[in-house]
Amino acid sequence: MSGIRVRFLASTAVMILLSAAAGGALADPPAGAKPDSASTTLPAAANGAINSGGDEVPVTAAIGPTEPTPAPAASVPDQSSPSVPPAASTNPSASPDRSPAAPASAAPATAAVPAAQPAGSPAEPDAAIAAQLHELADGKFDSLIGKKDGAVLDAFYSGRNYAPLWVTDGAANARAKAAVAYLGEVDADGLEPSDYPVPDFAGVSDPTAQAQAEIRLTASVIAYAHHASVGRVHWTRVSGDIYYDQKPPEPADVLAAIATASDVSAALDAYEPHAPGYLALKAKLAERRAGKNAFAHPIPSGPVLKVGSQDDRVPVLRERLDVPGDGGTTYDKPLAEAVTKFQQTHDLKPTGTLTAATTDALNGRHPDRPIDIILANMERWRWMPHDLGKTYVMVNLPDYYLHVVQNGKEVWTTKVVDGKPATPTPITTAEMKYITVNPTWNVPPSIVAKEYLPLLAQDPTILARMGLNVTRNPDGTAHISQPPGDNNALGRLRFNFPNKFLVYQHDSNEKYLFADAMRARSHGCMRVQDPVKYAEVLLSIVRPGEGYTQDRIRRMFGNNEADIQFPTFIPVHLTYQTAFVDEAGKLQFRDDMYGRDRALIGILKGDERKVADIPIERKDNAIRRELLALPDSPTFWGGRVFYSAGFGDGFFARLFNPFGYQQQPQQTVQRRGVAQHRTSEAH
Repeated sequence: MSGIRVRFLASTAVMILLSAAAGGALADPPAGAKPDSASTTLPAAANGAINSGGDEVPVTAAIGPTEPTPAPAASVPDQSSPSVPPAASTNPSASPDRSPAAPASAAPATAAVPAAQPAGSPAEPDAAIAAQLHELADGKFDSLIGKKDGAVLDAFYSGRNYAPLWVTDGAANARAKAAVAYLGEVDADGLEPSDYPVPDFAGVSDPTAQAQAEIRLTASVIAYAHHASVGRVHWTRVSGDIYYDQKPPEPADVLAAIATASDVSAALDAYEPHAPGYLALKAKLAERRAGKNAFAHPIPSGPVLKVGSQDDRVPVLRERLDVPGDGGTTYDKPLAEAVTKFQQTHDLKPTGTLTAATTDALNGRHPDRPIDIILANMERWRWMPHDLGKTYVMVNLPDYYLHVVQNGKEVWTTKVVDGKPATPTPITTAEMKYITVNPTWNVPPSIVAKEYLPLLAQDPTILARMGLNVTRNPDGTAHISQPPGDNNALGRLRFNFPNKFLVYQHDSNEKYLFADAMRARSHGCMRVQDPVKYAEVLLSIVRPGEGYTQDRIRRMFGNNEADIQFPTFIPVHLTYQTAFVDEAGKLQFRDDMYGRDRALIGILKGDERKVADIPIERKDNAIRRELLALPDSPTFWGGRVFYSAGFGDGFFARLFNPFGYQQQPQQTVQRRGVAQHRTSEAH
């Protein structure tokens, strides 16, 4: 972490020093201008894209302080640049606010991008700028941006004989104009253009100022690539229950990619996520900023509507649900069917009648700061692997749903129960490697020591009477486990994707929990509503043709634990999408049940944002990880164990209510408040 901090502070220093050193040579923002008020004058390209070609025109932009953290990205090779080693090519997807990014190696350019200067003397008048860059490289790169990245810049520019990247014949080249234009529009991806200040090449003429402008743009491009790839806020600053192994792109790779790109816009855009969910959210951000609001005309309250009812609310309801009609006020069968479908997807009783609860859900509780919520979710998309995989499992924790995607298309979905706010299911990515049939539940060591052994000391037979086995580990400590069976806390199936939090997905013997709209009821693991079907779907993907039907899987149920290995692993993405776009193209909002939005937005809007891309160290808590792995909901207090979700009649009812107190399972209540946590837009 210290290395990252050095790079960050040094990168800040280079911005401050360059701005001061340039004196009046670099353009300053006008008095009273806001930091994000950068303006750019450039030719308009087709579809709104600005590539590396185009006529030479003045480029102006406000210059402000920055704290770039150097980072890396995929690159786009161009064989016209022999002095710079090519990097891996990239094929970004289309973006709603910029032109589609084709494979960069084949991207057309309206004008040739200047190739990297080969070894030898740079052509006049760039030789004077090169001399200034050479002087900066003589130890000054280290003092300005840190030793590690100073060496990277020195290696990059020395490989070009210190020929500038952004200047040709003493003026900003097409590559510079494309980069300046792109950085001025990164707000389309929820970033702040003021974080990536760009120089006014047209306003400087002496070689010293031009060299400083060169480094300023280089630093901003590196900082942008870092933020676009892994986020402006490092996930460690939000919670200890988040983990990703994504690395920012190396600055050397970023510079190599830009130096060899035939389309600079495409090369920069490649650092952003291009998952369909991210792009759909990006489009909704643009709509929001344009003032589009689907809740401008809420559906009024009124009596319950059934097929044949006449009501003035019918035209508004048809528009909201995209059901065509003749303009009349009759609540007909097609409209009732659309209402039924809406009710099914929003955990409402699917009656097809327009009830008060359905009206509340249709109108929704509009978030107080919808744009902030969208921006927070786009930031979390950057934390994730940008390549989700052709086949993967996606769990949206605030939505309480699991989705299986194969070859880019959703093939199955089911409800899940996930962690309570006190024991949240972590946000992470791991690989599903095998399914356990008839799992044995091994009690975590910390729970054995703190809770079960005291019970055993009071009554040596209590655990045996509850069906638990007590054995000894090699080190002499007690090992407590529950053998396979109908009453096993894990049910009959466990889905294993090894991760640092020890969480997994499993069956549940408390099926009534799936009827609730809000299903944050576990210790951290996810309970799956239909685990047998889930197993069939996964095995049909990884072991096709082997006959793993639901019937065959059920026939495997018994007293012997068995693992079904996956020949190829399936990524499992545990996500926290409080804003997402559903299959109907509607923007959906969910409650911030774990406070992740609140924490992230606070960082983005506070002073911490200046250093937010630097990770912080969080102490690993082994006991907490073991608690997250508990399969049910016991609560420990004062040396006693209580079952907070209702004793019921399952395993934990006997374990945590050994004295036989009776309590009925919690009843599912249909609440009008569903709309308070499940909000959707019509458009």
